[in-house]
Amino acid sequence: MSENTSEKHIVARLGMVNYINTAPIYEVWKKSVTDPSIQVIEQPPSVLNRMLAADVIDMGFVSSYEYCIRPQKYRILRDLSISSTGPVGSVFLFSHYQLEDLNNRLVLLSNQSETSVCLIKIILEEFYSVMPQYISGEVNGEMSNSCQAVLAIGDDALRLVSDGGYAYQFDLGEIWHDYTGLPFVFSVCAIQEKFCREANPVARKIQKLLVKCRDQGSNEIDAICQLAAPRIPMEYERCYTYLRALEYDLGENKQQALEKFYGYLIERNEADPESIPLKLFP
Repeated sequence: MSENTSEKHIVARLGMVNYINTAPIYEVWKKSVTDPSIQVIEQPPSVLNRMLAADVIDMGFVSSYEYCIRPQKYRILRDLSISSTGPVGSVFLFSHYQLEDLNNRLVLLSNQSETSVCLIKIILEEFYSVMPQYISGEVNGEMSNSCQAVLAIGDDALRLVSDGGYAYQFDLGEIWHDYTGLPFVFSVCAIQEKFCREANPVARKIQKLLVKCRDQGSNEIDAICQLAAPRIPMEYERCYTYLRALEYDLGENKQQALEKFYGYLIERNEADPESIPLKLFP
C-alpha cells in the first residue's frame, strides 16, 4: 500500500474466490466496478488465507477460520458473507459409509478450505463421536481412491455430486443446522486492521461496492446462472437452485453462528479466544 494514504493514491488489494458460489457478487463486480485503484486477486480460499496473513492482500473473501486464528490482525466487513441456513449444496462429505461408521477409517480432506476441514472434524468428533484418520490433498487425485470418505468444497463438490460415485453425500451446512439450529458462515470478507486505520475511506468504499454488487446480483440470478453453470458444467436449473439457497449477508443470526463455531474451536484449542466477540467494520 502507498505511503500516501489519500484515497486516489491507494491501491487496495482485494482477494476474490472465483468459485460459482461467489458469482452473484463477483460477476456483477467484474462488469460494473472499473476503479483502477482496486486490484482484484483470484485464488482459492486457502491461498487467500495465506495471502491475507502475509499482508499480500488488504482484504478478501477468506475462510471463516482465518479470522479466528488471527483476530488481532483483522476485522470482518459488515453485512457480507457466504453462508447457508441448512443445506449449502457445495460443501459435502462424500462417503462409502454412514457417518457413525467412519471411526478409524481414512478420510481425505480438501486442501482448499480450512473452515470446512474444521467443520467436518466438529461434526464427526463432537456430534457423532467418531475419530477417523485424516489426510489432506487434492480431492480429484489418486489419493481419493484409497479413502473411505472425501471432503470436497466449491466447484469440486458440485462435480462429485453429478458423478454419483459415493453411496452417501452429507451436506455439512445441513448437519450443522440440524445440530445447532443456526446458519453456517463458510466465508467472511476480512480486512487488515492496519488497512482500516490507514485507508479507512477506501475500505468503506469497497464495502459499499461489494454490498451493492451483492444486492444487484440477487436480482440477476437468471443471467448469472447462464454464465456460471457451464463452468462446472451443471444444468441451469440446478445452478439456480444452488445459488438461491446461498446467503451473502452477515445478520445477527449469522454473527451468532460464527461465534458458536468459534466457540467449538476455542474449546478444541484450535482458535484464539479473542475471536469472540466479533470485530466488524465499519
